[in-house]
Amino acid sequence: MNPGMIFYILSWVGCFSGLFLLPSCIVALIYHEPQGFAYLGVAAFYILFGFLLTRRKPSSNRFTAQDGYVTVALTWGLISLLGSVPFWLSRDIPNLVDAIFETVSGFTTTGSTILQDIEALSHCSLFWRSFTHWLGGMGILVFVMAVLPLSSGKNIHLMRAESTGPSVEKLVPKVRQTAALLYLIYVALTAAEFILLLLGRMPLFEAITAAFATAGTGGFAVLNTSMASYSPYLQYVVTVFMLLFGVSFNVYFLILVRKFKSAFFYEELRWYLTVIAGATALVVCDIRHLFPTFEEAFRQGFFQVVSVITTTGYASTDYDAWPVLSKSVLILIMFIGACAGSTGGGMKISRFLVAGKYLRAEISRFRHPRQVKALWLNGAKVSDDLLRSVLVYLVAYLLIFVLSLMLLTLEGHDLVTNFTAVATTYNNVGPGFNLVGPVCNFSFFSPLSKLLLSFDMLAGRLEVLPLVVLFSAVVDAASGRLRRMKAER
Repeated sequence: MNPGMIFYILSWVGCFSGLFLLPSCIVALIYHEPQGFAYLGVAAFYILFGFLLTRRKPSSNRFTAQDGYVTVALTWGLISLLGSVPFWLSRDIPNLVDAIFETVSGFTTTGSTILQDIEALSHCSLFWRSFTHWLGGMGILVFVMAVLPLSSGKNIHLMRAESTGPSVEKLVPKVRQTAALLYLIYVALTAAEFILLLLGRMPLFEAITAAFATAGTGGFAVLNTSMASYSPYLQYVVTVFMLLFGVSFNVYFLILVRKFKSAFFYEELRWYLTVIAGATALVVCDIRHLFPTFEEAFRQGFFQVVSVITTTGYASTDYDAWPVLSKSVLILIMFIGACAGSTGGGMKISRFLVAGKYLRAEISRFRHPRQVKALWLNGAKVSDDLLRSVLVYLVAYLLIFVLSLMLLTLEGHDLVTNFTAVATTYNNVGPGFNLVGPVCNFSFFSPLSKLLLSFDMLAGRLEVLPLVVLFSAVVDAASGRLRRMKAER
């Protein structure tokens, strides 16, 4: 590994953490809130201290895939801790563990909360909550790469480690240009939603925060009722943009370069829309009797299906009161998730496609042992490395899920609460069912359980492997140190 390069990148992340807090200081100034002093003080410290650390240049620019995974894991842990400090010092969230949980939930675009009265927070803290969604949606290091040239062109390892899905490739020859292009698309879609929300007469502050939370598919709202109190027009706008942000950004790139046929025949996109259509049809038929009109039943069903499959986590109604079939559908698509390369969470449509194609190929191979059949996805051949990464991810995903569930059961809550609490944090969805339903929160869990669920949120957003590589690197370093100590004796 190259500790000097990793430290250099983390120093820039610390500096940018302070810069990210400055918009919240402006919000506090506009609303004359004293909490802004905490944000300003923390921002100034992060910027100054981080900038001073960046003066120490690494001796080597060598940067491997392992370095990329370790850097990404450390970056997300660091920025989650740094981002929680303003909540804690401003006393908007006086408990440090709660502040860490809320910040991790924000940056990982999960949307689970420990807050019992969201509207009691200051405007600057409400803005920071939503802004963490927007920053975490595309990725912290993707933003840094779009602004700064790092690691001598080897930062494709950072992008691959941080981006969602089984594989990430450069859209244009240079990685920095790819990062800038991704953020250009991201900003354009966010701005479009913001304008449409304003046209629907949503207040300015709420429109900004809603656009941030939707773009990151996070779901932090500034009202206790989430999206339930807004007009049908606003709910439809949010639904459409949740759906759009759940689409792979590769599709938008293909549209930009006028490869319309490739974009609209993108296999993962077709399945993504098919799953949404099928789930919506099932849910709407199941809840039709709960609403006075078919339009309202369709709107609520469509909204919640899109909100869950994109792992945004907004709620337009208390869907925990829906029939069992509808809740079962929502739990299922909670695991499926959005497209790879989007801001959505979950296991991703592409992984299910690869696993399904591999299963079908194995069954065919049993019937015809001499048959050699390649797997194809989105018009490209599935490589052995990609197939292996999908299978490794599925195994690691299952192991962490089962272990987290077993540890959470020690608190003694009911099975549905425990299961959906792990599922919704691990898949970065937000609310679950029963005690963690859309009208509830996670405040009743013990500090240890909150830290466990925070780990699940990070593991889900980083898709397990960076944390596994970091843990392995720490274990190897500790083992090497012990061996050296024994040799010296």
